[in-house]
Amino acid sequence: MTQRNRRRQRRRGGAGAKFLLVGLGVAAVLTAAVVGVASWVLGVAAEAPSLAACKPVERRGNTVLYAADGSRLGVVESEEARAPVPIGRIPKSLQHATVAIEDQRFYEHGGVDPEGILRAALKNLEAGRTVEGGSTIAQQLVRNLCLSNPERTLERKIVEAKLAIEYSERHSRRQILGQYLNTASYGTIDGATAIGVGAAAKVYFSRPVRKLDLAQAALLAGLPQAPSEYNPVLNPRGARARRDAVLAKMAKQGWIAPARARQARRRGLELDLGRGYFAKRQPYFFDYVEDRLLGAYGVNTVRRGGLRVYTTLRPHLQDVALEAMRSTLPYSEDPASALVSIDPRSGRIEAMATSTEYGRSKFNLAAQGHRQPGSTFKAFVLTTAIRQGIDPYSTYYDSKHLDLNLPRWGHWEVSTADEGYLGRVNLQQATVASDNTVFAQLDLDVGPRAVRATARSMGIESPLDGIPAEGIGGLRVGVSPLEMADAYATLAAGGVHRNPIAIRRVVFPGGRVGRPERPEPRRVVAAPVAYQVWRLLHDNIVEGTGTAAYTGCPGQGGKTGTTDNFTDAWFGGIQPNLATVVWVGYPQSNAIEMTSVHGQTVYGGTFPAEIWHSLYSGAEVPCEEFGEPKQQISWAPFYGRYTAGAPGGGKSHLTAKEGQGGEESEAERLGKEATGGYDPSAYAPGVGQEPTHVPPPPGYGSGGKDDGAGLGDGAATGGAEAE
Repeated sequence: MTQRNRRRQRRRGGAGAKFLLVGLGVAAVLTAAVVGVASWVLGVAAEAPSLAACKPVERRGNTVLYAADGSRLGVVESEEARAPVPIGRIPKSLQHATVAIEDQRFYEHGGVDPEGILRAALKNLEAGRTVEGGSTIAQQLVRNLCLSNPERTLERKIVEAKLAIEYSERHSRRQILGQYLNTASYGTIDGATAIGVGAAAKVYFSRPVRKLDLAQAALLAGLPQAPSEYNPVLNPRGARARRDAVLAKMAKQGWIAPARARQARRRGLELDLGRGYFAKRQPYFFDYVEDRLLGAYGVNTVRRGGLRVYTTLRPHLQDVALEAMRSTLPYSEDPASALVSIDPRSGRIEAMATSTEYGRSKFNLAAQGHRQPGSTFKAFVLTTAIRQGIDPYSTYYDSKHLDLNLPRWGHWEVSTADEGYLGRVNLQQATVASDNTVFAQLDLDVGPRAVRATARSMGIESPLDGIPAEGIGGLRVGVSPLEMADAYATLAAGGVHRNPIAIRRVVFPGGRVGRPERPEPRRVVAAPVAYQVWRLLHDNIVEGTGTAAYTGCPGQGGKTGTTDNFTDAWFGGIQPNLATVVWVGYPQSNAIEMTSVHGQTVYGGTFPAEIWHSLYSGAEVPCEEFGEPKQQISWAPFYGRYTAGAPGGGKSHLTAKEGQGGEESEAERLGKEATGGYDPSAYAPGVGQEPTHVPPPPGYGSGGKDDGAGLGDGAATGGAEAE
């Protein structure tokens, strides 16, 4: 070998050694890097939360309300719409579509799919943007259940992968898929996000998930990757393209035949959003119940969901009530109407109807409206009088125009609507005729504060001032149909008041049962008194101002009410098994007169009574009669400051026990007890529905059981009965 060759060989050997050294160095660096990366990955994984820290799969749906017959009224609105569905009730087409588009090797890998990650990386690199995710269904599930960090960082992906592997070791593929399908987000509509396929099927197609067809299932399966981008409401073109991609994947992977995929792709989206997930039946009643729930349990408990709320509403009765109002007042320019029906024996609200359109006004006239009640309030004056021992058949007043100057409340005039007067009549006759002037005098005699106490005990919760005008319907604030129905139900229950309840029971997740509303029955009026008041109301519905309401049932009784200037008209009627109060008026103002509705002036005995009649006859409310109590009534003719003697100066057919030896008679004693030193000048002036302020004279209000003390400046309100 020549020297030159030897030198050349040495140079080649030196270069090889250098390459070897470089290679070894690179390998060492790569090894160190791999070791370093592996150590870092292991460190991140070691700090990952355990599966024990993950929240359980949410198995509760939204809070749902049901009617008394078990039919569904609707779902309480929430930021999330949830309707969990067992995997066995989710159609196979939806399961296969989800696997095809989200995780095609779902049944092969152990929670993390390296092949899928590489495939997604290559496709994203080729497209220059993210077109496919590498996360498996298990990874997406643990992301929903275990991770709160929304940022897409490498650390989070490592933690996600570690938890997915552990989760897959502890749960079957069927369990993981079912849990994923109930926790994934499927888009937001009207401020509520559909969580899970059960809610998504109802939101987008208004049907249970089990009834979805192939095209609908493919649409839903494509949403979780980008719920906003593929939202079929906001981006129908993008949603359809995504659905078609899902169908193509299903065909390619052998889940469906290519012909079926082509057939499904030819269809439109065919959304059905009309009924909406949070659509309500009987929305006014629904809102009333929801408000009661929020008051009882708080917003977090109710809106978080899972409650099954069973209400008292009877759908058939409610439907008949709405039809009765709409058929009686069918035109857009007609006044509105509202009614409430209560079962006197349980306190359950069985109907709460308002004729206005919920889409235009959410104001519940039946529960929230406060209007002047007119002569329907006379029932409380009658009850007060009879409980004080006043015999309505032998106690007389003169029906006449009243022009009173009252020290406490000033000057006030009371008349009847037609300026016609009956002369000397007893209280039964005055009730049948709904005579204002007689009841004005009776209210003065029994004591306005006593009338207020009676009304409160029977269920009136609106402010009452204990002033004489209230006895004939002149209230400062007014009352709602719900309050009046509650009070009339007390009479129908024989004098036992029960709190009106709309919720029978609430079933919590786990089965615990709550009863946030209880009737709490308590006797507030003696049974014989309530029975005698009903007799007077029965006379009114049979032969008085309320005859239009009478359906022929001997157990019915009722009272009409019409306010000054015909701005409000009422009818309150009872049977032992149902008490109902109807209101008619213009809700936008209490100054719109109803003097020409269908060509007639509106009284309580017209449209309100007709609606009441239509309800009881149309709903076929069973006719029940009141039984006379065993306890006998104790009463006598009453002689007060405003009473008059019997016609012709003769004795009543029910005589009082006369005292002997100069003693006062039983009737005189009862009369004094009834007035109790009350100054009969305590009366309220009233002009329409406006208060008139009259300062009391110095030193007034110092004696008697009903002297009006504590009434401030003596302000009073008119709005009295116009009948």
